Amino acid sequence: MGTSGRWWWLAVVMLVVSVSEPAFSDPQTNQIGNLACSTYNVTGAPDYYIRELNLSFVDLRNQLSSANKRFATTTQRAVYAMVQCRKYLSTADCVACFDAAVLVTRNCSITANSAIVIFDGCFLRYQDSYFYDQITDRITAGTYRVCGKRTASKQDIFNATAQQLLNELLLATPRINGFYAAAKLQEEPPSGGATTYAVAQCAETVSQSSCQDCLSLAYNDIKVCLSYSADGRAVDAGCFLRYSDTPFFADNQTSDIARFLGRGSRSGKKKPIVLAGVVGTVGIILVIGALFLLYRKSRNPDAWRRGDILGAKNYIYKDLKVATNNFSEDNILGKGGFGDVYKGTLQNGYVVAVKKLTTISSRVKENFETEVSLITNVNHPNLIRLLGYSSNGKLLILVYEYMANASLDRYIYGEKRGMLNWKQRIDIILGTARGLAYLHEQYDVCIIHRDIKSSNILLDDEFQPKIADFGLARLLPENKSHLTTKFAGTLGYTAPEYAIHGHLSEKADIYSFGIVILEIISGRRSSDLQVEPVTGYLLEQAWKLYENDEHLGLVDNSLDLNEYELEEVKRTLEIALVCTQSPSKIRPSMSEVVVMLSSTDASIIQKPQNRPTTITDLDKRIPTTTSSSTLTNATISFSRFSGR
Repeated sequence: MGTSGRWWWLAVVMLVVSVSEPAFSDPQTNQIGNLACSTYNVTGAPDYYIRELNLSFVDLRNQLSSANKRFATTTQRAVYAMVQCRKYLSTADCVACFDAAVLVTRNCSITANSAIVIFDGCFLRYQDSYFYDQITDRITAGTYRVCGKRTASKQDIFNATAQQLLNELLLATPRINGFYAAAKLQEEPPSGGATTYAVAQCAETVSQSSCQDCLSLAYNDIKVCLSYSADGRAVDAGCFLRYSDTPFFADNQTSDIARFLGRGSRSGKKKPIVLAGVVGTVGIILVIGALFLLYRKSRNPDAWRRGDILGAKNYIYKDLKVATNNFSEDNILGKGGFGDVYKGTLQNGYVVAVKKLTTISSRVKENFETEVSLITNVNHPNLIRLLGYSSNGKLLILVYEYMANASLDRYIYGEKRGMLNWKQRIDIILGTARGLAYLHEQYDVCIIHRDIKSSNILLDDEFQPKIADFGLARLLPENKSHLTTKFAGTLGYTAPEYAIHGHLSEKADIYSFGIVILEIISGRRSSDLQVEPVTGYLLEQAWKLYENDEHLGLVDNSLDLNEYELEEVKRTLEIALVCTQSPSKIRPSMSEVVVMLSSTDASIIQKPQNRPTTITDLDKRIPTTTSSSTLTNATISFSRFSGR
């Protein structure tokens, strides 16, 4: 097709756009827009590609207008295209938003092989290769965030309300058919009556887990807006998240998200808090826990007297004693910093894991049920499920689901070493990342684990990972720890800023997760020295191999060489090293890690820049100042292993 033919097809699309007057009933529909154009040109004849692209636009528009759709895809021979409107738009508004997006794409080179246009009301994307299952793209360069310039009348109250609603949308939307939800939440007086309106949406062709990952990344980005802005948006190639203190959809357009939250109704008007966080949050947590129990009491006084916790069973101690054969040594599944774990068989034949808590503070004994209630309702396929508890005087017990395949460390460098193939290892890495992302960013409160390690990752019958012991760091007594100070962690996995200075954030878990990735790849224990062929701790060895472009040198020699490829090993190693970067602020969030692990696009993988700091041994003293947030007399040493 010649030049005149090319522009004839463009004229057809321009005509299609112009025949309909913009029908934006809400002026906000296309006020915020983002255009991303590929810098790569199509391969093959440009005229043919342009013709196919224009046919795709015509097909998409027909689906929106004639079939009354809000989501449509089309595949011509040379191009894939997708459009999605927010479901609160009318058909006329949806079509008009699409028309505007088509016009905007004309700002890209006519031979660009892909483009994405994102408006408040819709998005349009096309590419010369299949992308329908993707949530990110190299030309968008990650999440795109827009924070409004206007503040709410009572920003602090609005902030708490908006966080709660966004958290609920984050949980509910991936579970809803069509991956879309619009909702509002109003705080009742005397809080001030702050109202938040929010919408979440994913492309309908991605998986549920991918939708969750994309929204988690968007939520992590939009949190920047919450502290000072009354409205904000965060988008990626596969999802859209928006909040505002003013309505941008009608009340009759809201979604019923309560039944998708896993708890029947909203869990109350509470501000999200950090569990196992810095000193000062304990009082907040106890107050919220007390309010939670008072709420339970008001709804069911008998439950209060029985000591039941929502979602957990109150087991009778003697039944657990029988189930574990009087806590026999033969029934021990493992020993840990919080106590021993026993295999138990209940009277109904159900097999459970019974953990006897040993190092418990007096404060926790007094408020055991309140503390446990904060972690009981955690529900994620990559987290161990707490079934119940028992409180019998000084003896406190937790009952968990039983994992027949035990802990990951046994399969990496233990007695079952060599049983996991490469694919299983990658699946375990990704599943663990998703579980941590849920704890950090998707649950009602932020839970920092503080002791992520291979022995705290259990495997189910299909070798899918489940993180154990989350939330239990709060049960440590104030003068004891896994080491010798006010510190919960394990040597070899612990972030330096936490071990040395007591600086705790979710980035400490991310450091530990990076170490676990290295263990899974290499089949080596993080704190073991290897004399030949490379001398050094695991993190040190990994960095040297990365610097020397010898990535395959880290791979467990028990693996079949045909199971993995160099690029996949390189990508996984880079992600592990990025997680261990210092300072901690340059480490990615867990939602970002999940997206990097899920993608085959190497361009979105962050590159490690600095040699990580590693905690090495117990034979040297680090002089530290004495304070409530600093490790005192810590008998650990660290280095950046530069020229050691």
